[in-house]
Amino acid sequence: MQKVDSFYPNCFYHIYNRGNNRENIFIETANYRYFLDLVTKYICPIAEIFAYCLLKNHFHFLVRLKTFEVLKTSKVYSQAFSNLFNSYAKAINKRYNRTGSLFQTRFGRKQVKSDGYLVYLIHYIHFNPQKHGLVKDFRHYAHSSYRSILSVWPTRVEREQVIELFGDRTGFRNFHEENDDFSVIQNLVEEN
Repeated sequence: MQKVDSFYPNCFYHIYNRGNNRENIFIETANYRYFLDLVTKYICPIAEIFAYCLLKNHFHFLVRLKTFEVLKTSKVYSQAFSNLFNSYAKAINKRYNRTGSLFQTRFGRKQVKSDGYLVYLIHYIHFNPQKHGLVKDFRHYAHSSYRSILSVWPTRVEREQVIELFGDRTGFRNFHEENDDFSVIQNLVEEN
């Protein structure tokens, strides 16, 4: 398998970052939509989205990188993520008359190497708003892929592939409702 800028084509990655000094990166509702529009522009051409959650001061994505016949540059993947984050930061700085870094560091990424980790990570990503006290029930949080996966509406998320990982829609729901112990993957996820 060809390695490309510490990314491997056709592999899953947990992508995450948070605001500089833990400050909010999403100030108002329109920011969440704008960020997802930028994800469509910059990330969907190079990756499939399996789960996401946008919180006030951080975000999580689970993506599988696409394979290209010919890569024009070895940095195609990291450049796409860089373009996303730079574009969003510039827009937020301009919109809210702020200066400086919006994000704390370069984005984090961890390769997902097992189906067990993959399934728990999807749930971990969806559970984040409840974990951080933003909502009492993560299933009602507006800025994650949980509801998109269960809906019939068009989505950027690879709905059918995600559902298949859990067996079916009932399996997806049941796994999310019955599992709140993330010790299985705790050493593999970053605390935000």
